[in-house]
Amino acid sequence: MEAINPGLAGEHNAVVTPDLAVSFLGLDSARVLGTPYLILLIEMTARNSIKPLLDEGFDSVGLEVNVRHLAATPLGMRVRIRTETLEADGRRVRLKVEAWDDREKIAEGVHERFIINVARFAERVAAKRTGA
Repeated sequence: MEAINPGLAGEHNAVVTPDLAVSFLGLDSARVLGTPYLILLIEMTARNSIKPLLDEGFDSVGLEVNVRHLAATPLGMRVRIRTETLEADGRRVRLKVEAWDDREKIAEGVHERFIINVARFAERVAAKRTGA
């Protein structure tokens, strides 16, 4: 595995589509990027920023998300997610996360990921499923 150094950045752009928007408010004009979908975009941006540095058969999973969702983003508006590695300690990676829409900053916080061996992880999941 290559070193995951502080400052390593990742970025992802998305458009708020109906599948990323909350619908429980009842009015189409009130449909905005849902917080769970914002977290998904943040996690995938963080994952994709460190994945190229990992050895074959390794990936990362989320451990902690501490994000403030600062502003609503309506359907059709673009969102830009940015992650930056703050520190890597063994298999733990801590990242600063931020997001903006076309008008303003919509989120900020920190996210922690853990590097896993995918085959061993799958074995543990299978054992848990079968109760072993």
